Formats: sequence, C-alpha cells, structure tokens
Amino acid sequence: TAGAAGCPRGAFRLPGMARCEPLLGCTEMRGAVRPRGLLGQGAVKQVHLAEWRGLAVALARLRDPRYRADMRHGVAMLRGLQGPHVVQLVGVCEEDDAFVAEHHALGALHTAERVLQGHGWRTRMEVAMSYVEALAFLHESPLGTRVMCDSNDLAKTLSQFLLTSELRAVASDLDALPQVDRGAGRLATCGHRELDGEFVAPEQRWPYDDRPFDESAMPGYDEKSDVWKVPDVTDFLLGAARGSDVARFHLFGVHGRCKEREPALRPSAGELARTYRALLAELEHEELMRVTKKLL
Repeated sequence: TAGAAGCPRGAFRLPGMARCEPLLGCTEMRGAVRPRGLLGQGAVKQVHLAEWRGLAVALARLRDPRYRADMRHGVAMLRGLQGPHVVQLVGVCEEDDAFVAEHHALGALHTAERVLQGHGWRTRMEVAMSYVEALAFLHESPLGTRVMCDSNDLAKTLSQFLLTSELRAVASDLDALPQVDRGAGRLATCGHRELDGEFVAPEQRWPYDDRPFDESAMPGYDEKSDVWKVPDVTDFLLGAARGSDVARFHLFGVHGRCKEREPALRPSAGELARTYRALLAELEHEELMRVTKKLL
C-alpha cells in the first residue's frame, strides 16, 4: 500500500530527498537526529525542531509517563494512516518514547490568520476544504471510523492540524482517536471530564440536569460530533477576506445541517467535502464570468 510522499508503507521521503528510505529506528534517531529547540508541548508530549542529514524534522518525546498509552496510540495511528491527509512519519523509537515526523514550518492551523493575510477567499476555502477532506479520511480510514477527541474548543481543534507549504491542512496529533461503529454499538466518549460550551456537539454534553456528571453514565456518540464543529473552523479560516461573505452565504445551508441537534441529520464529512469542492468550482466559474464580462 502506498504511504506518504508516494513511498511504500514503512518508508518516507522528505522534500529534498531523491528517494524513499525506511523509517528511522532507535539507533538512527539517537545518533543522527539532533534537537535544535522546542516547538511546542501539550500534556502528552514535547515537540522539538530537530535536524536529520541537514533536513528539518519534528522530534516528539513523551512528556509525562502517565500518558504513555496515549502517545503509543498516536504513533500507531500515524503508522496506519500515512497518506496525503496525515503528517508524514519519519521514524519511531518506542524504547525512548519518541518519534520523528516531517516538519511544517508554517505550524499548526491556528496560525492560518497570520499566514493567510493577503490571501483571498479562494485560498482560504481551499485550506478549509483540505481540513474537511482530512476529517473525511479519518471517518472512513483504513483503521475504521475515527473520532477526533482532542477538539473541545476551536484552538484545540486547530492545534491538531498542521499547515503545509502548499497551504493544505494535514492531521498531525492523533493521540486521542477512538474508533466508532454505530451499527455494532461501538461509540465514543471523549476524555474523563464533563464537556460544555457551544463549540462541542450537543451529544457531547452531560444530558442529565438532575444529577452530577458521572463518566460511566455518559452516553456515547459517533463521528458526527466532528461534523458539528466544521462551520466554526471554516468560519475562522475564511476570516474577513474579501469575498468571504459570498462563500459564507453559499455555505449557509450545508452549515445549518452540520448544526442539527440530531447527529443522524448532519451530513457526513465526505458529503461536506464534495459540497465544498462543488462550491469552489461554482464560485470560480462565477468569478471567471465576471472577469470575462468586464473584458468584453
């Protein structure tokens, strides 16, 4: 099966490399990957900018041994989901609780507003589309339907994706990606604490007003909880760019369906990606017609 950068599974090719190479193991990572500075950290891991054979890479190390299982889950997800929608894995050393991935200098998706300054609605819409396509891939992945649990607010959701130099969103933080299968009665609950606020889907909130939150009594939910959040992410990515109001107007109907209280009534991420693609083509056609009229 093809993995990232057109390489076979278990291999990688970074920009600037002529051919695919096998994933780095503990020996190569200890000897040839040199940390340069801290890029960021969360509860589970620290991510360092590092260098390997003169190329920039991201080195992730376990920060807290209590989260070892989360880190290993994330690495297993990265291994199994390599492809255009997920950050490229470069090496794994389970012994040292560390892995290496491709470094994307633009950083996480929350930098989009700064990075996309001066870019119009079309580029921003393409970034949003790549985010929805990554979501659709996770919902129909080779490892089953996966829910993005680390998405309890906008900032946290944006931090789970990196922005590539081609201005595409790729999923990068897969530490909390439970599998769901509604038909088999396999549903997810995200985290051990009560979730609240308008950003999380209604089914992710504690439904019983008459008693305190109890994790063991929390009803499960499926991947449609991710779909509920898409309009907020897209709204952030569109920003105040010229023409973004037209894109928002065209998305109003489908985004309204994403906010249905009943999860089954929301579109799938795949359907959403197709809608975005069709809208982009339609808006580009309209713009072309406008320009042509001006020229005539």
